Amino acid sequence: MAYSSNVVDAPLFKKIYDLSQVIHTNYIKIPKFYRHTLWQQCASLTLELIRDMVKAYRVFEEERLATLHTMSDNLDLLKVLVRLTKDSQAIQKKPYVEIEMMLQEVGRMLGGWIKSCAK
Repeated sequence: MAYSSNVVDAPLFKKIYDLSQVIHTNYIKIPKFYRHTLWQQCASLTLELIRDMVKAYRVFEEERLATLHTMSDNLDLLKVLVRLTKDSQAIQKKPYVEIEMMLQEVGRMLGGWIKSCAK
């Protein structure tokens, strides 16, 4: 991905932004006990992904790969927390499937970016 100051046009940014919207839209639907524990962590991680995406898009190659690996770690943690929320029956199947599909797509795109930077 070439250097640009307009990160909002990047396809990966759009996917992460959409994921964040879905996570935040479902916030009120999560039972209170899980909303203020697991789901709050999910919401925070999506915001960290957005922040790190902006950073990765603007830093030079030397720093970019480390930022992308941080994003990957946060994405993996988010996947685990979303699954835990589903296994705790705090989220319905339909929003879970939607979020899971989005997580997989973000993971594929992020993995591709990491591979292109590692060459």
